[in-house]
Amino acid sequence: MTIRVLIADDQMMVREGFSVLLNAMPGIEVVGEAVNGHEAVAQVRELSPDVVLMDIRMPELNGIEATREIAAMDGAAKVLVLTTFDLDEYVYEALRAGASGFLLKDASARQLADGVRVVAGGEALLAPSVTRRLITEFSKLSETPKLPAVANPEAFGELTERETEVLVLIAQGLSNAEIAGRLVVAESTIKTHVSRVLVKLGLRDRTQAAVFAYEARLVRPA
Repeated sequence: MTIRVLIADDQMMVREGFSVLLNAMPGIEVVGEAVNGHEAVAQVRELSPDVVLMDIRMPELNGIEATREIAAMDGAAKVLVLTTFDLDEYVYEALRAGASGFLLKDASARQLADGVRVVAGGEALLAPSVTRRLITEFSKLSETPKLPAVANPEAFGELTERETEVLVLIAQGLSNAEIAGRLVVAESTIKTHVSRVLVKLGLRDRTQAAVFAYEARLVRPA
């Protein structure tokens, strides 16, 4: 199936450059462009893309608020945030709002296409070490935990002991294969546990699960 992509960025050169790169990749089609958050939200409703490449700093409605609105839609597109540097507190807020990961704007064509494919497939884009570093850095800045907006913290008590253990390992940056090795179970079993954790807590993906674990103080920043 072709992955449908919407590019939201107020810089024309960025939109056009990413559009050319992605349209040249097999199985990916750019179906629309937006110059601000309002247009991005409207085009998600109209075009139903699979993935939105979302710039954070845009006029009228920024990428964080646009991400929050998109994440609240039924069957919403996955949001991949665009930024100029990785340790960006606005990226952290976008992850809390529902983004599935982020890409640096100087990413190569292959990195861009691979990122779109990963997110479209329902996984978090980020390498675990980068995710953990980002979450650790900015969760330290707040004395009062702020759980992801889409989370259902009351359901935390419904997690089984094994599901809680898996959640902690996700937050520590381990992949499904690594968690399976640590717990000496099949990788398919871990995938089931991860799915149940996400459903019970009302989270969209592993990135939000990691954010949840840190901000619920289930895992302490290093």
